[in-house]
Amino acid sequence: MKKIQSALISVFYKDGLENIVRTLAGLGVTIYSTGGTQQFIEKMGIKVVPVEELTTYPSILGGRVKTLHPSVFGGILGKRDDETHLKEMKQYHIPEIDLVIVDLYPFEETVASTTDEKAIIEKIDIGGPSMIRGAAKNHKDVAVVANKADYILLETILKDQKGETSLEQRRTFAIKAFDVCTAYDTAISNYFHHLSVTTPFNKEEKAMRYGENPHQKAVFFGNLSELFDQLNGKELSYNNLVDVDAAVQLIGEFKEITFAIIKHTNVCGVAQRAAVKDSWDAALAGDPESAFGGVLVCNGMIDKATANAINEIFFEVLIAPSFDEDALAILKSKKNRILLQLKAQPQNKEMHKSLLNGVLIQGVDEGNYTEWKETGGRETTAVEKKDLEFANLVCKHLKSNAIALVKNKQLVGKGCGQTSRIDSLRQAVEKAKQFSFDLQGAVMASDAFFPFNDCVKLGHEAGVTSFIQPGGSIRDNDSIEYCKQNNLAMVITGMRHFKH
Repeated sequence: MKKIQSALISVFYKDGLENIVRTLAGLGVTIYSTGGTQQFIEKMGIKVVPVEELTTYPSILGGRVKTLHPSVFGGILGKRDDETHLKEMKQYHIPEIDLVIVDLYPFEETVASTTDEKAIIEKIDIGGPSMIRGAAKNHKDVAVVANKADYILLETILKDQKGETSLEQRRTFAIKAFDVCTAYDTAISNYFHHLSVTTPFNKEEKAMRYGENPHQKAVFFGNLSELFDQLNGKELSYNNLVDVDAAVQLIGEFKEITFAIIKHTNVCGVAQRAAVKDSWDAALAGDPESAFGGVLVCNGMIDKATANAINEIFFEVLIAPSFDEDALAILKSKKNRILLQLKAQPQNKEMHKSLLNGVLIQGVDEGNYTEWKETGGRETTAVEKKDLEFANLVCKHLKSNAIALVKNKQLVGKGCGQTSRIDSLRQAVEKAKQFSFDLQGAVMASDAFFPFNDCVKLGHEAGVTSFIQPGGSIRDNDSIEYCKQNNLAMVITGMRHFKH
């Protein structure tokens, strides 16, 4: 058992502290304190010794340095059964400190309440964790309480045991103290790791009406005005934002005039033509059924002719870099229709996905291919090469397993989200047939390798003459040999584009 004769108290949270202080005072314990805690105790009418009397230094650097001094840490860390320690403490007038009641600056609470990095950093406690760890280390002689949740337990011990603590009790308090420090350091580390990967969670937040479904809550972190000016329509929903992101990512791949239609993050129509109106007509023709209620995106100015054509269908969002006045007048005829003027492409370099009990972070999928390796029965023609490059980029933005069929820079069939690649191809061929496309001379892109030659066979039977895929299967040669035997072109890129 150890008798508590002196205590150092320095806490941020004062609630629950008064009974402890009165109990210690009643036991004749000398109380050392600093700052706001010292003022709190003095207002209670209880005698308290300012820490500055021990250190002979005032609180300096805006309060950053108060207790970091040998007179404080010597009193906490000094071994009571070590003659050398006791001699040095006497020599330097260092009092023994038997009880340390210290909590930590509210770092996590500050992170949760503000994005002001300066304010957050100021709430990184230095002296507090040091005193807590020192007392916990020396728990053979010193009791430490680092959480206000333990005030009632401490008060009970003080009253029942007349100011004495057992080694077992001090060890229990020490374990809790180390846990407090560990959690605190982890929170700080997590904050800085988030900053280093440019996580969005330190940006401004906007509560959504609801999430993917009405019973789900949702918040968006970020500043959309950096990317868009909203020219018309209702507030963007969670699902709108998800599709808008998919649309913007896709359109950012192309330099030539391109129009695309997005539905549930997948491309259901996309085409490149010399004029915006022609691009729209070709994109819509790819799958006019799925276009209903979609998100539209273009990298050219929306003119009156295009606006009139678009106005004939129902859609949620239209994104473009500019609109002429006549086009805006037409498109604004529906008050809820969302019109976004795209000012800049997102510059994110990482993607985040919450899963299990953590977060996955990866770099964005940049690029189209790392090599252009002609492996088929012949070289691709100039027209095929342009279509293959276009198809590969489109396929990159479809959910895996993904197949894109393209002819004359128009998506004429697509299959996505299937559990087998051959099923995605069957879906793509059926889509093309549904809207009366002739696949003779079309090209096929696959987001990942062909595990067997069945996809190449089925594609060939449908009219496809050229294929592009990343390669990497142990059976690549099966597909390559089929192309060679049937005078089909095949390009291996070396770059897979899974999208889950």
